[in-house]
Amino acid sequence: MIKLEGISKIFPGQKHHAVKNLNLEINKGDVCVLVGPSGCGKTTTMKMINRLYEPTEGKIFIGGEDALNKDLIKLRLDIGYVIQEIGLFPHMTIEQNIATVPNEKHWPKEKTKEKVEEVMNLVGLDPKIFKDRYPAALSGGQRQRVGVARAMVADPPIMLMDEPFGAVDPITRARLQNEFLRIQEGMEKTIVFVTHDIDEAIKMSETIVVMREGEIVQHATPSDLLSAPADEFVSNLVGRNRSIKRLHLIRIHEILEELGRVKPIPEDTKTDEIKKRLDESATRTVMVVDSDNKLKGVIGVNDLKQKTGEVAADYYQDVMETITNDATLNDALSVMLECGEGYVAVVNENNQYEGTITLGDLLNVVKEDS
Repeated sequence: MIKLEGISKIFPGQKHHAVKNLNLEINKGDVCVLVGPSGCGKTTTMKMINRLYEPTEGKIFIGGEDALNKDLIKLRLDIGYVIQEIGLFPHMTIEQNIATVPNEKHWPKEKTKEKVEEVMNLVGLDPKIFKDRYPAALSGGQRQRVGVARAMVADPPIMLMDEPFGAVDPITRARLQNEFLRIQEGMEKTIVFVTHDIDEAIKMSETIVVMREGEIVQHATPSDLLSAPADEFVSNLVGRNRSIKRLHLIRIHEILEELGRVKPIPEDTKTDEIKKRLDESATRTVMVVDSDNKLKGVIGVNDLKQKTGEVAADYYQDVMETITNDATLNDALSVMLECGEGYVAVVNENNQYEGTITLGDLLNVVKEDS
């Protein structure tokens, strides 16, 4: 889908190459992540694909066509672009921001409206609530969703993403990553993704391109990169505890059914039964659900000591944080560390309880991989 042949870039007034004789081929539908330290040339490489930077030497092919001979505006309108700073227009509503490219392409108003609402729903922003708001009224994570929606709305075959989730807190970042990967499963866009974070690269990619001083050091799958770093530079970039980093490669749903976790209890469960279930629980906690299996709260051993009541509804506390089954095991570990708990509850998009992942489960996975 994307092919770079002998691409080099020397900026005016500079003697050294920002990118030097780079050759890279990215297959259709793949997420290719460019990773490396600041100044390694990863963002410069990405920006040459949509010609925000013109290459000094070399050729760029997109879908077999020479991108350097294409009309520049048409080229860019057919490539979605997401950046860390998002770049929303503050004087325009969310709907207007997302509709920027369809309007430039002169789509009919009704088609634009339908597509905007479709992508807003895809990224988890209810159009009825958010379409008439302005960027200043949104959180950082919500603005990032708008940026992704704007890049997707015209259904471009290619998306360029430059540190797209770098400006939000770790838990929001993990959720945005997971939402995007879920969307990508259905879209199958060809994506070039730039990050300085090796953990994000491992999680988000089909292939990883490690760069240093404008050149490619290694191009590999995440699994191969962890198993066989090309040299000491890559090994240091990947860091220690590669078994733990493999938690990025495993989705919760892949192991959840094997765990045989203690089932949740209904809100009307009597105290004696709660005590019995707590004794059976590895985490000394039990999850409480309503009649629709939606997670209501959690009961720990101390809750029974500190409160008086007759049924589960009298004892439970709010769950600090949950995670969805399409998240990675590393996401689960991050939530546990953030909340100071040895477990995290797993729910679906309707907040229905699906199970619990514990720290012990993660340690078992790491041991098996060692």
